[in-house]
Amino acid sequence: MGIDNPPPNSSQASTTGQPQRSMAEWVTFIGATVILLTLVGVIIYDWQVNQDRPPAFNVVVAESIRITDGRYYVPFVITNTGGRIANGVQVIAELDIPGQGEETGEQQIDFLSGHEQKEGSFVFNHDPHRGDLVVRVASYRLP
Repeated sequence: MGIDNPPPNSSQASTTGQPQRSMAEWVTFIGATVILLTLVGVIIYDWQVNQDRPPAFNVVVAESIRITDGRYYVPFVITNTGGRIANGVQVIAELDIPGQGEETGEQQIDFLSGHEQKEGSFVFNHDPHRGDLVVRVASYRLP
């Protein structure tokens, strides 16, 4: 009486000793590979396109001004819309109130990479709503 070995089917090991893959496993593997390669391609493309763009800045002043101890705090957000890093970004605010003169404020942002945002505030003695407020980037350095 001999022992019969059952014939191998698709769920058992093939002649190489490795289990055979089902169609669902192959479809999942190919789909995941395509998604991964697409993401890597987009990242490399974005890096190539943006790395040579010089720093450019967008400064947005918030509408809400906080008053504490008789001083006016004006929040702002600066964004480097360029691709390269900027060091020592100097942001200047000039408040010109007719009949009362001009106040200025200055902020120094040490480091601002491409597409990065930073927040800050300028502090004035007079109400910015009563005058003309200009906030701008005055200078920056390349690393």
